[in-house]
Amino acid sequence: MNSAETEQVRVIDTGAPPERYARGWHCLGLLGDFADGKPHQVSAFGTELVVFAGEDGKISVLDAFCRHMGGNLALGTVKGNSIACPFHDWRWRGDGKCSGIPYARRVPPLARTRAWVTSEVNGQLFVWHDPQGSKPSSDLAIPVIAEYGDPEWTDWVWNSIVVEGSHCRELVDNIVDMAHFFYVHYGMPTFFRNVFEGHTATQAMRSLPRPDATGVRLSESTNYSTESQSDATYFGPSYMIDKLWTGGTDPEADPNIYLINCHYPISPTSFRLQYGVIAKKPSGVPDEQAQTIAEMIAKGVAIGFEQDVKIWKSKSRIDNPLLCEEDGPVYQLRRWYEQFYVDIEDVQPEMVNRFEYEIDTERALTSWQAEVDENLAAGRTAFGTMIENTAQADVPS
Repeated sequence: MNSAETEQVRVIDTGAPPERYARGWHCLGLLGDFADGKPHQVSAFGTELVVFAGEDGKISVLDAFCRHMGGNLALGTVKGNSIACPFHDWRWRGDGKCSGIPYARRVPPLARTRAWVTSEVNGQLFVWHDPQGSKPSSDLAIPVIAEYGDPEWTDWVWNSIVVEGSHCRELVDNIVDMAHFFYVHYGMPTFFRNVFEGHTATQAMRSLPRPDATGVRLSESTNYSTESQSDATYFGPSYMIDKLWTGGTDPEADPNIYLINCHYPISPTSFRLQYGVIAKKPSGVPDEQAQTIAEMIAKGVAIGFEQDVKIWKSKSRIDNPLLCEEDGPVYQLRRWYEQFYVDIEDVQPEMVNRFEYEIDTERALTSWQAEVDENLAAGRTAFGTMIENTAQADVPS
């Protein structure tokens, strides 16, 4: 290969994931999972945390390792409103101060550990992370979902998975990635628009199911397997609220499903992905049956995320993606995302100024429909199998 040919080859710049963790609110999970009076260990931000509820019901988050001799507080015991270390019974309050040492005359004046700023919203627990130690301003608060707790809506159906070998940027990239919904999730986006502004990034999508995939392989059926409308917004670097209109719900009415897509980093190359749904109860349907419906929706969401995780685990990190017009504003999204990884004083206007981009879906839909029609004419599915064989295999006995 001569030098001219070599220059024409696109080389992937894998870069390196940042050692720094994003500034912002991060959801650790459902409040109820931490309110049992026991300590819970959470691996996040390159360290270990302990989450516990005191006798007063207040949930606190501290660094997990005792400042006395390094004992793991997550293996200790909740005593009153403090967490007691299993090593020497030093007790730590939710504000980080040592509340007592049973065998000592007095508590050393410097006996203080790191207490994390928390917030409780939508039945979920959040911690604030900032390497500079700033306090969160009110304009960055996680929005309240008014429907949560409404008797006409179900409770959360919640799931989580640890993703190893990937930085959480892979997850955030999905907000601009129209084409992967067809190839990975078997949907056909008919409308796709992004808006970035301040600490928010929004994806508005309208989607139809692929006829060569719908109802064919149940194990691959996601929440894109039916006609739907989705308005999804990241509030900060790691918490997305997705409003969904499905099952013929009037798009001018309120959504009938809320999907939460959130994560927190464990290390520069691993993160815990969490997702949950609440659904509006159909009229006349008993609560138990409505919750079952929500669980079925959550199962479809889980399949979709499993499809993504499979891609993330096998792909290369790429800092210089080669794009076409229909790939969406990947670089602009990453510029928005960068604001959470630099000092506050280094945030640039181009990271937070309003940016809008709508993809023309006509070319993609024409191509995709041709592929679907070809599959159906040949008796094939989107999965490369014959329709009659797959259908028979997936019919419940």
